[in-house]
Amino acid sequence: MKALVKVAQGPGLELTDVPDPTPGPDDVVMRVLRTGICGTDLHIDSWDDWAARTIRPPRVIGHEFVGEVVEVGPAVTKVSVGDLASGEGHLICGTCRNCKAGRRHLCANTRGFGVHVDGAFAEYAMLPEQNVWVHDYRVDLDVAAIFDPFGNAVHTALAFPVFGEDVLITGAGPIGLMAAAVAKHAGARHVVITDVSEPRLELARKIGVDRALDVSERAIGDIYAELAMSEGFDVGMEMSGQPSALREMIANMTHGGRIAMLGLPAEEIAIDWSVVVLKMLTVKGIYGREMFETWYAMSVLLQGGLDLTPVITHRYAYTQYVKAFATARSGRCGKVILDWTEA
Repeated sequence: MKALVKVAQGPGLELTDVPDPTPGPDDVVMRVLRTGICGTDLHIDSWDDWAARTIRPPRVIGHEFVGEVVEVGPAVTKVSVGDLASGEGHLICGTCRNCKAGRRHLCANTRGFGVHVDGAFAEYAMLPEQNVWVHDYRVDLDVAAIFDPFGNAVHTALAFPVFGEDVLITGAGPIGLMAAAVAKHAGARHVVITDVSEPRLELARKIGVDRALDVSERAIGDIYAELAMSEGFDVGMEMSGQPSALREMIANMTHGGRIAMLGLPAEEIAIDWSVVVLKMLTVKGIYGREMFETWYAMSVLLQGGLDLTPVITHRYAYTQYVKAFATARSGRCGKVILDWTEA
């Protein structure tokens, strides 16, 4: 089969032939239909320090996908040939304390699909049955392909109650945009999102946020009067990983405010912890999705009318992966999709 592979250490990827996957007793093989390009894939392509420490070539990359089940192992009981499915990309050990307690998203020995094991940027992909999420209702293929990052957004957006609350989101990348859509759908009073990329802020406006703010031009506090706010934001969602964004968020939270932090900083962040203490703020780290409560929430949100299609801005055939990766890296886009059904 054709697959997009990190064939050796160093920058770049190669579209090449690799063996078709052979399922074990508990495995499910899917014919890949669509994949989404993630920031992780960009790191692996560029071969930064994280990739050099983590990836062992050769490795088929990619973890955001939707596919049609074409083969199942003899022990598989809940997934059938012909099912349309996406995949939970965190492969858990099943034996650590958190796994045994049912807190699988907190597994201490998590391995990444498309990172530590071969992934989904291929004509066929294979996962254990417990990691396969079957779509038992009609869903847009492009949206189904981004269930993994959509799960990050839902996990973050619903970490704290948002109904009737004023919500601040720092970082209007695809996950930040999806989190904004979820917060609005879940009944937040005001949703404000910040960034320095006008194309992404324009996407946020299409989604329906109350304010999309370029923080290189205006301060967050400038909009309080416009939104009839007096005491700061109730819920914050930090998606950018930028030190200045976290500091601004803390400064603009109300007393007792709650922050869900998904953005992964590339460096240490110095903050004034006295503000956190005196305002009695809660800061919660978010990684991945809750298995599988978040997946249920995602499906229910879509069935309830949540529209994610504005977040998807570019689609390419898988053979155009170079152009697709360049688009994703530009920052002037939403989610970028690769179509694996046509060359």
